[in-house]
Amino acid sequence: MSHTIEWKTRVYLFEEGRTTKVRVELDTGTTRLTGHGTAHCNPVDEDVPEIGDELAAARALEDLAAQLKRFAYGDMVRIGAAPREVSLMPYSGWMNDAVG
Repeated sequence: MSHTIEWKTRVYLFEEGRTTKVRVELDTGTTRLTGHGTAHCNPVDEDVPEIGDELAAARALEDLAAQLKRFAYGDMVRIGAAPREVSLMPYSGWMNDAVG
């Protein structure tokens, strides 16, 4: 089954003081989801806005990913193909095992 569609995303970053907030909006054409993420700069650390942007955006995308998983699992249940294991935890790929 060949299938091509386009999903639209928008990423909004808001910085105030040493806090960065990110909102990620996803429009699939049939569903709209919004992920949120926040990063706070430790008062003793150097203020590097790019780091806050990256962390807050990553957290917003993780939030959005968890929502997409819940929708997908719900769709699977509705068609009778429920997953054997349901994990809403962020993916912890093989690289994590090498860090020690």
